[in-house]
Amino acid sequence: MAGSTTNDSTMVSLGKFKVGGYAYWAPSGTALPTDSSTPLAAAFKLLGYLSEDGLTNATDTNTTEIKDANGTTVMKIITSYAESYQFALLEVLRAEAAKMRYNTHAVTGTDKSMTIKHQMPSDEDFVLVFEIAMSGDVKDRLVIGNGTRAEFGDRQVHAGDAQVYDVTVSANDMGNGVTAIEYIGIAASHSVAVTEALLGKVMDPVNGDETAETGEETPAAE
Repeated sequence: MAGSTTNDSTMVSLGKFKVGGYAYWAPSGTALPTDSSTPLAAAFKLLGYLSEDGLTNATDTNTTEIKDANGTTVMKIITSYAESYQFALLEVLRAEAAKMRYNTHAVTGTDKSMTIKHQMPSDEDFVLVFEIAMSGDVKDRLVIGNGTRAEFGDRQVHAGDAQVYDVTVSANDMGNGVTAIEYIGIAASHSVAVTEALLGKVMDPVNGDETAETGEETPAAE
């Protein structure tokens, strides 16, 4: 379908998240989703609520400026690019949220009954997926295929506010310089080819199932 030639208010969207579960993570090497609607593999674990500030996507670029003999800029190019995602997890009693903050092997036990070792996080890498509900019932699945912990915000403990795990994740190269992929209302049968084109490699569909799931997806198994 050709793009619209006039302004269209239905193309404007708020940044809400899918009700029932919208932040998931899985170990490195887990098969990545390749569309916006197929249910996530069982390896993906729910991280729980995010704080009211939601998700912040930040970029960091460096540029090189080339000048001629008169000092006139004749070329300015981007020489490096980095992307990160910051969010605050509200469910501090959820074991998966604690593992995201402190490292998988630093947390033992289960929800509301666990031991957490506060220590320097390792360079553990993982997959992150955010399920976003765009306006007009359009789905947006954000896939960070190679994430590592980069920064942590302060954790305040007092009666006035909820505790949070404030984490910034670095979105590292997934292949061919791609740091993250968004699937917006894309059927599974078409998105595999898109992913291969973006990454320059073949990625197996989730669970080996190439059939698109057009209904509302169910949260990943916990």
